[in-house]
Amino acid sequence: MTPTFSQLIRSPVLFLAFGFGSGLAKKAPGTFGTLAAVPLWYGLQFLTPALYLVVLVITFALGCYLCGAASQKLGVHDHGGIVWDEFVGYWLTMFMAPAGWLWALYGFVLFRIFDIAKPQPIGWADRRVHGGLGIMLDDILAGIYAALVLQGTVYLLTIF
Repeated sequence: MTPTFSQLIRSPVLFLAFGFGSGLAKKAPGTFGTLAAVPLWYGLQFLTPALYLVVLVITFALGCYLCGAASQKLGVHDHGGIVWDEFVGYWLTMFMAPAGWLWALYGFVLFRIFDIAKPQPIGWADRRVHGGLGIMLDDILAGIYAALVLQGTVYLLTIF
């Protein structure tokens, strides 16, 4: 069951889990959820690294609750419209990334590639870990992979 936008507005859990409504996209809700996370990252990029990490930890913990509660409410594990995990995964990708929309786009593409392809252990986590933690974990791992590639690119560009 996919909720309507009016149902999202009446449920703070669903509203946040569905990424302020971005998860209601008929096609590619994860991509639309990640896209909705980009403008929020723009504000996050100005935080100190320590404060940014605090935000990541809080949004991860909140996401475990939100995603689990939304799944229970909908009766579907990891409903495609639940995109809070994409928000946090993208923000993790962009931790300590250079400022600018080109880097934001690069991080977006990298995160979507790893989130969709699910190389190991992302695929394992996606299949084996359940509940809110399971919904969040595969996107956290995809965010780590994407961040490593992004930071590797930054490093290579600085030495050449």
